[in-house]
Amino acid sequence: MPGEFALIDRIRARARRRDDVVLGIGDDAAVLAVPPGQQLVVASDTLVVGVHFPEETAPADLGWKALAVNLSDLAAMAATPAWCTLALTLPGADADWLDAFLDGFLELADQHEVSLVGGDTTRGPLSITVTAFGLVPTGQALRRDGARVGDDVWVSGTIGDAAGALAQWRTRGPASAKLRWRLDRPTPRIEAGLALRGLASAGIDLSDGLAADLGHVLAASGVGARLELGRLPTSRTLADHFAEPRRWELQLSGGDDYELCFTAPAARAFEIEQALAALDLPSTVVGQIEAEPGLRFGTPDGDTYTPAATGYQHFEGGHA
Repeated sequence: MPGEFALIDRIRARARRRDDVVLGIGDDAAVLAVPPGQQLVVASDTLVVGVHFPEETAPADLGWKALAVNLSDLAAMAATPAWCTLALTLPGADADWLDAFLDGFLELADQHEVSLVGGDTTRGPLSITVTAFGLVPTGQALRRDGARVGDDVWVSGTIGDAAGALAQWRTRGPASAKLRWRLDRPTPRIEAGLALRGLASAGIDLSDGLAADLGHVLAASGVGARLELGRLPTSRTLADHFAEPRRWELQLSGGDDYELCFTAPAARAFEIEQALAALDLPSTVVGQIEAEPGLRFGTPDGDTYTPAATGYQHFEGGHA
């Protein structure tokens, strides 16, 4: 069975190295060159077995997702990914598992030219912590505190698919491969985040559900919002498997979508549609920012809707 340093050597042999990595894996810390006129954007997430992913998740899918959830945070900030670190807690030194994990992790890293520059390995219950580093021109990061009264509320892609897959997994009933793919292989919307620089007023990625994550934007901006449930972007697969109002619950509070939710002045709508259409990414206005604090929901029939839950809360139950 390989030891810790053998595992580290295995990781180092497969990691790409960018020109701006002065010193990468193998020393006490990495040395990275931040270009002039750029600010460093840092995001970190931990995935724990049985909390954030089912135990039987394929290691390649887990590797992909561990990096994707962090790149999604950079996308929400309109940052370009550059580097990452990886801290692995493993029940045992399993080289085959590690190779498969790296297949998924490095596939996504290579797509976005991200260099793995360090981390740690230790023994214990399976958990993965990734820290991602991105770059954004000075003063151009997309933040949560910029939403203003009258702004439109937008969502990229479709939402609820990952939550639908998790709901099917919990019941151990018939399951959709398409929904499960959205759970295991989320797409970080890096290009969309970059396209929204100068157009969006505030943004966040959807990790804990639309209601909870938009709520963070509203709190930071000191505003409220009304969402129209009939406008929620829905995949045909999700609609085939879940009817309203159960589908609304998944879309509002299920989490794991890793789409972008952002606000923008109504006058910017055409520019946003054009920018995201160029990326072949659907985008939908789902509501408006209002002065009254709080988040309100309207049904297609004009009724008021109250969701059963507002979103995932850490330490109050697990995704898986």
